[in-house]
Amino acid sequence: QVQLVESGGGLVQAGGSLRLSCAASGSTFSINAIDWYRQAPGKQRELVAEFTRDGSANYADSVKGRFAISRDNAKNTVYLQMNSLKPEDTAVYYCHALVRINYWGQGTQVTVSS
Repeated sequence: QVQLVESGGGLVQAGGSLRLSCAASGSTFSINAIDWYRQAPGKQRELVAEFTRDGSANYADSVKGRFAISRDNAKNTVYLQMNSLKPEDTAVYYCHALVRINYWGQGTQVTVSS
């Protein structure tokens, strides 16, 4: 069993920043397997950021240059630093891990006002 708990969402003005955290616990696995998704109202859930096997990261085109995924292995925590936020970034953000099966956090709301 894997537990993922997100935190750090909130309301921010356009151009502002937020940092989301995803704390993992439970079964032993590499936190490199954790990635970030988001789901805006009326839209499908989409992948925002993920680690690649060579240690770098992939990002959705819409967030490239503004978001950064990072990790702290000692804390079993993955972060999503979000800068230059836009109203279209408003969504519920989820961390996710595929460890034999899909695990999802409960989600954290990010609202960006114009």
